[in-house]
Amino acid sequence: MTDITKKIVSVSSLKKKLNALRRKGKKIAFTNGCFDILHFGHVSYLEAAKKKGRALVVGLNSDESVRRLKGADRPVNSELNRAGVLAGLEAVDFVVIFAEDTPYNLISQLKPDVLIKGADWKDKEIAGADVVKAHGGKVEFIK
Repeated sequence: MTDITKKIVSVSSLKKKLNALRRKGKKIAFTNGCFDILHFGHVSYLEAAKKKGRALVVGLNSDESVRRLKGADRPVNSELNRAGVLAGLEAVDFVVIFAEDTPYNLISQLKPDVLIKGADWKDKEIAGADVVKAHGGKVEFIK
């Protein structure tokens, strides 16, 4: 197994890995998206999300979820291809695929310290923000 494929994890495996990182004092950051056609803006966003030495988890919408959100002709790239490309980025520590339309359940299970969204989400309801804040975490916005 390559380093890239080791970054693509199940929820149960990820929870164990995050608990081990927390015991070492690491902060856990979480962001999510479809990341269907990865571009420079995505890469810049993920690099900014990684700052401050924290571990970065990317919740990736499954193919089924992307179709519901973006239409029958999406995704362009399969979930495994999208996960592999994200895992290949130095800034990304873990990729976990979720099938729901929002990552609320995933965030509830992982309880990240920081929930990260793009600045365009600033005045919108953010799935999981209540969970993160209830556990003493915060929401950050990246331009």
